[in-house]
Amino acid sequence: MKLYLDEDISPRVAEFLRKKGTDAVSAHEIQMIGASDEQQLARAASEGRAMVTRNRNDFVALTVRFFQDIRPHCGVLIVPHSLPGHDFSRLANRLHDYAIEHPDGMQPYTIAFISK
Repeated sequence: MKLYLDEDISPRVAEFLRKKGTDAVSAHEIQMIGASDEQQLARAASEGRAMVTRNRNDFVALTVRFFQDIRPHCGVLIVPHSLPGHDFSRLANRLHDYAIEHPDGMQPYTIAFISK
């Protein structure tokens, strides 16, 4: 499973994930800071990556739009605000575990929540 971390997730999480062997990239690392949520989701899909974000409401709505427009979509993983953003290792561990459980990625248009 390949992951694309939205700009609301620290790029350090992507670094931790790669050290664990999970294919992850951060919007920070690929100069996508300031891009719209729609552009972020489209970029993730173009690379076959599931989107990882804390921005639940916008990405749920975008997923519905992408589905209606039959646009490519590789899933969205929502990180709850109850999982501290500054705890990079813990967040990386949760995402890594999810990736291990879903080696072939998420089904298109799927939305899942990472447990705290």
